[in-house]
Amino acid sequence: MKKQDLFAPLCLPVLLLLALSTPAVAQPVLETGKNMPDEWIDKDTQHKVIRLSRKEGSSSSFYFHNNPFVGNKMVFFSTDKNGRQIYTVDLSTLHIEQVTQQPSPKLGEIVGPQSKAVFYQIKDSVWTTELDSKRSRLLFVFPPDFKGSITTLNADETLLGGVWATDEEKEISKKYPAKGDYFNRIYEARLPRTLFFIDIKKKKLHKIFTDSAWLNHVQFSPTDPNLLMFCHEGPWHKVNRIWTIDINTGTIQLMHKRTVDMEIAGHEWFAPDGKNIWFDLQVPRSVKFYVAGTDVKTLTEKRYELTRDEWSIHFTISPDQKLFAGDGGDSGQVAKAKNGRWIYLFHPEGDKLVSEKLVNMQYHYYKLEPNVHFSPDGKWIIFRANFEGDEQVYAVEIANTKG
Repeated sequence: MKKQDLFAPLCLPVLLLLALSTPAVAQPVLETGKNMPDEWIDKDTQHKVIRLSRKEGSSSSFYFHNNPFVGNKMVFFSTDKNGRQIYTVDLSTLHIEQVTQQPSPKLGEIVGPQSKAVFYQIKDSVWTTELDSKRSRLLFVFPPDFKGSITTLNADETLLGGVWATDEEKEISKKYPAKGDYFNRIYEARLPRTLFFIDIKKKKLHKIFTDSAWLNHVQFSPTDPNLLMFCHEGPWHKVNRIWTIDINTGTIQLMHKRTVDMEIAGHEWFAPDGKNIWFDLQVPRSVKFYVAGTDVKTLTEKRYELTRDEWSIHFTISPDQKLFAGDGGDSGQVAKAKNGRWIYLFHPEGDKLVSEKLVNMQYHYYKLEPNVHFSPDGKWIIFRANFEGDEQVYAVEIANTKG
């Protein structure tokens, strides 16, 4: 039996024909937790949830600001007897294909929507694999004295960007693998980091900017091939975190300046049209909560307030930029939320965000961050979770089953 197209909208005549000729198949209404079927209705929210990673092994979706989509396919990682490999799932048919074959560990969550390829790193080597043909090519090998890490692809897919760190910093990470142990140590060490890009066609490395700061979260603008965003990593209340650099002119611009003690801003991402950079803002930390956005040209700022329980580890914005989503958080996170374990949808109303709960995440262990993404058609929110035990990728339908 052919699987129903779960993501593509059906035209009205087809809907009517199905309603008249096909008996309705009721989805089970269940508490989201252990041993779930492939599809169910969350009993607490009345929203439909489906599992996208319908394969053996554990699977993980991309980090919240990394685009995983090529057309109607979503790229994800999965680990099974073949090791950790890159896969695609067709969001219309749920058909899964393995993309990579190399047994070596792969780093990088980078997709080229135009080239229909994935980019990743194996040790000191940068590779690309075409999603359709599965053909892989070696693109670049870092020199022995500059072993950087790629993290982003620019808008016209000519440049790969990333950051280089010292061996001393890497030793701190190895010696203290837990975030609570290495985070302050790396920040306090003030070791140099260098932003760079690789010209894909010319296979040439260009160093852009070096600072004695923890440069991190490197992201190219989705529309401006020359605009690169980065952050000053570290305890958020100690840093002015969000910056951009024009890779042609070297012009650096701070996107949000802290104005009060203990103010924090972070987990930044570009809007789909590249005009704004959005971020989590707390003024001060763990007291007042906002999703805020800065215009990259005028530096004007827009803020939407939300409650403590609605705060999320990561936020994102819909393709049409009319809605936001968040992945919630438990009581151990910065917001200290008492009832924050939800996948949220947010509707901007005035200067506030009005929330709708989509998935009850009470059985999810929040040491794994869910990292929400809107589907390309804006009808689903995709996230990763471990409420069934191992890590898998799910999607929740924004439309409520009650209409």
